[in-house]
Amino acid sequence: MYAIRSFVVAGTLALLSSGALFSSAALAQTELVMIERDGCPYCARWNEEIGPIYPKTPEGARAPLVRHNIRDDLPDGMHLDRRVVFTPTFILLQDGHEVDRLEGYPGQDFFWGLLDRMLTRLDNSNKPEE
Repeated sequence: MYAIRSFVVAGTLALLSSGALFSSAALAQTELVMIERDGCPYCARWNEEIGPIYPKTPEGARAPLVRHNIRDDLPDGMHLDRRVVFTPTFILLQDGHEVDRLEGYPGQDFFWGLLDRMLTRLDNSNKPEE
């Protein structure tokens, strides 16, 4: 799995550096915000299983991770659809506005598929209406 992901990461980085993947949606500021708290066992598990590799993946290149403690005020320019209750909560932002969220960490086997679904929703929300 990791060897395949490494191969995909290398190919994606090559395409990104050539500019082949840039579109108007890709040029928008996209981030994945991880809302966490000290002592959260599921946050710790994500940090152990996904944290080290996330920035090296195509998903990490497309939606860089921003960490935020649940007890801190939201930064200026971050607009969420509703209050965050659970940690971790992963919120996909585009230009500071919530597009989608994943509450909790279901384990590495499910995380990547759910994140892919979130990114697909982002793509679909940026398509012009016909």
